[in-house]
Amino acid sequence: MQAYLEFEKQIADLEGQIRELQKMGESGDTVNIEDDVTRLRDKSEQALSDLYKKLDPWQKTQVARHPDRPHFKDYVAELIEDFQPLAGDRGFADDHAIQCGMGRFRGRSVMMIGHEKGNDTQSRLHHNFGMARPEGYRKSVRIMQLAERYNLPVITLVDTAGAYPGIGAEERGQAEAIARSTEACLNLKVPMISVIIGEGGSGGAIAIAAANRVFMLEHSIYSVISPEGAASILWRDATRAKEAATNMKITAEDLERLGIIDGVIPEPVGGAHRGHKAVLQSAGDVLEQALGDLCEKSGDDLQRERREKFLAIGRNL
Repeated sequence: MQAYLEFEKQIADLEGQIRELQKMGESGDTVNIEDDVTRLRDKSEQALSDLYKKLDPWQKTQVARHPDRPHFKDYVAELIEDFQPLAGDRGFADDHAIQCGMGRFRGRSVMMIGHEKGNDTQSRLHHNFGMARPEGYRKSVRIMQLAERYNLPVITLVDTAGAYPGIGAEERGQAEAIARSTEACLNLKVPMISVIIGEGGSGGAIAIAAANRVFMLEHSIYSVISPEGAASILWRDATRAKEAATNMKITAEDLERLGIIDGVIPEPVGGAHRGHKAVLQSAGDVLEQALGDLCEKSGDDLQRERREKFLAIGRNL
């Protein structure tokens, strides 16, 4: 059953009425409910379309966090053939929040790296809700170096509230691991493309997103800190998260206008969680186009352009 967000109450009510009418029709309590169901469904679809045309940044934050959005494993299952998972940082452990592996994307061998949040209680705990520990970022560095050795383009899918802030992670050098992973991205001499598919939170996101091309799904967010965290720091009041989200410019539309990202991937009406197949196809098309462009460039040019891209951010605002 569809999980509705707090601002979708009207949609939830209309679709609830549709289900009730359909149950009545199945039980034989009414002769013909098809016209009523069609009318309500049209009304629901129109209301959903109108609502999603004018989402504010806080509402987009809620959509970006929707538990039913497609995750890393969904993209791999749909877009990557012969996927071979790769695990471990060869130093401490395997972090399950960041998944890695190689496979074939539309006829081209690629290396995949991405956050995985999980889709039920057990898997979310297993993947630590997509919040990576230092070994996750050290695994990413190892995989990027492997990709460069075999001349494989790197695709990263970002979906994390941020790096894990636990004591153990800090003891094992969380900040250093994030910095090394960001450095590895910037030093790559193979094409690198990143897509923010949900939340792009803080250093936990940029550590695998310092790419030649960075795209965002239409209702994803990308920020230096979560709205709740920003509100707690700025006003010592986490309940002002909505105000923080509005002022932080975290939406795909804002970030494209500011030159932080290279493009926005449209989502189906009502968000990616309402149309997995469509958004996976759209993301695949954008990745295919970007890879085609980047694979024509030399390793030195890819590295130089990537570094210049990030150094230029904010200079012409």
